[in-house]
Amino acid sequence: MSDVKPMSKRARKAQETRGRILAAALELFVRDGYGATNLQDVAARAEVAVQTIYFVFGNKRTLLKELVDVTIAGDDEPVATMDRPWFTAALAAGTARELLRAYVTGTTSVLERVAPIGKVLDAAVASDPEVAALWPQDVNPRYVVQRRAAEELLGKPGARPDLSADEAADVLYGVLSPELYLLLVHDRGWPRERWERWASRTLSTQLCPESPESPE
Repeated sequence: MSDVKPMSKRARKAQETRGRILAAALELFVRDGYGATNLQDVAARAEVAVQTIYFVFGNKRTLLKELVDVTIAGDDEPVATMDRPWFTAALAAGTARELLRAYVTGTTSVLERVAPIGKVLDAAVASDPEVAALWPQDVNPRYVVQRRAAEELLGKPGARPDLSADEAADVLYGVLSPELYLLLVHDRGWPRERWERWASRTLSTQLCPESPESPE
């Protein structure tokens, strides 16, 4: 029998309220821009009192940070990307090519969520320098994740033996970037399936060329 206690009615209501606020903020930040959206707008959209937003998030900057973090993760569970099931399953693949295919699929799901909020964050940082200070400035979390994937990949059969972890991480960081995803999927209209095939083939060619992806 599970030891997990069921969520209380109050906790469930608080979670639902938090979710509505985050959803409203995402919609308005993307549609109108971070600078043009005030907390009263978000409160009205979420159908809560503006004081509730202050109580739950503190201010607009921390609301944005929570929105970005939850968008990347896909939920508000306190689980780091490198501990997520999709990430650990990809890294457990038997070969470099299998790792890349699973990793591209998992990363694409993240990119689908992150792409809309990425432009909002860039604009917010440009208009409010204090927004950037909400995240650590001495490390790049996305690069840390790619570096971990690169290290695992280079230990798999089929990986290029002449590559360093730094080189492999740089390739993953560039190909699986939100900027390139936006360019090809949003600007050029590629469907997800085409993006995944292209990214897997490109990464396979760069990181394990002895066993390239089959042509389309």
